[in-house]
Amino acid sequence: MAHALRLGARGLGRTWPNPAVGCVIVKAGRVVGRGWTCPGGRPHAEPVALAQAGAAALGATAYVTLEPCSHHGRTPPCAEALIAAGLARVVTATGDPDPRVSGRGHAMLREAGIAVTERVLEAEARTAHAGFQKRVTEGLPFVTLKLAATLDGRIATASGESRWITGSLARRAVHAMRMRHDAVMVGVGTAIADDPDLSVRDLGSGHQPVRIVVDSLLRHAPDSRLGRTARQVPVWLCHGPAAPEAARAAWAASGAILLECPAGPDGLEAEAVLRRLAAEGLTRIFCEGGARLGAALVRAGLCDELVTFTAGKLIGEEGRGAMGALRLARLAEAPAYRLASLDTVGGDLLARWQRL
Repeated sequence: MAHALRLGARGLGRTWPNPAVGCVIVKAGRVVGRGWTCPGGRPHAEPVALAQAGAAALGATAYVTLEPCSHHGRTPPCAEALIAAGLARVVTATGDPDPRVSGRGHAMLREAGIAVTERVLEAEARTAHAGFQKRVTEGLPFVTLKLAATLDGRIATASGESRWITGSLARRAVHAMRMRHDAVMVGVGTAIADDPDLSVRDLGSGHQPVRIVVDSLLRHAPDSRLGRTARQVPVWLCHGPAAPEAARAAWAASGAILLECPAGPDGLEAEAVLRRLAAEGLTRIFCEGGARLGAALVRAGLCDELVTFTAGKLIGEEGRGAMGALRLARLAEAPAYRLASLDTVGGDLLARWQRL
């Protein structure tokens, strides 16, 4: 199962709206088939592994990181494929919360006389499938917020200079993180100030996440780096009802996708934006700022994970803070996160924090 989870991870960022599943087929102590969900979500992991196993699948055991699907969609049910191949046993890590499956996959296998073992490495599988599960059960994507700051929590000097607070290895690690997400998201302030590209570079994967700008009035220019490359790598603009028609037309002409979202007194409503993105199929979003967007997500309880890079530098109180206003009256109201891991990347400190 650990091997199946590693295989499934190869599909992260590429399979949305489907989960990134891994499957290993074992017979007489030997791996005879391996598979993971293909780009675009099809074919699923199980038929890929079964095709590799061929006749050796008869009487074998399949290890699958998610309950096999039991419904007819654009592909036949994976549970039926496992039954037809003559598997003797199927071991799964966690159930599928999709109401079209949710226990039916396991039931189909048992009714066909296949032994089923559930909940093997379930905690690890729930982490691996957190984006898919959250989208299905809550209608929201799993959000990771990335912060890169100095020892005193500053992301730029008073003039806005921020290149580069962290070192080259940390920046390369960020590109690897982008690659494992469905989309990369920034606020309009960051888009205007940095004119970012937000693509994955220098890793040779060929995979590029969707690039999203939350820009209520479409202030970011279509002749930016994002606009000039929108036909090569997808760009989505989340904007409000008051966005000017001329700006909408200019962005549409660039090839970008425009998503209108409800706006409140402080700009676009964070939860409404994420629900719209989930409705478009996104399961995992990597948010790279800025401070205002990050604060909006944290205030609304929508940030599932924090990834923080801390550089051994000091800028001082005149520098720009990593987090916008959270509007706390008491310390007890402060959003709390649990330290999940701590590593060094070059000369910088990388910490992962999970929401309590």
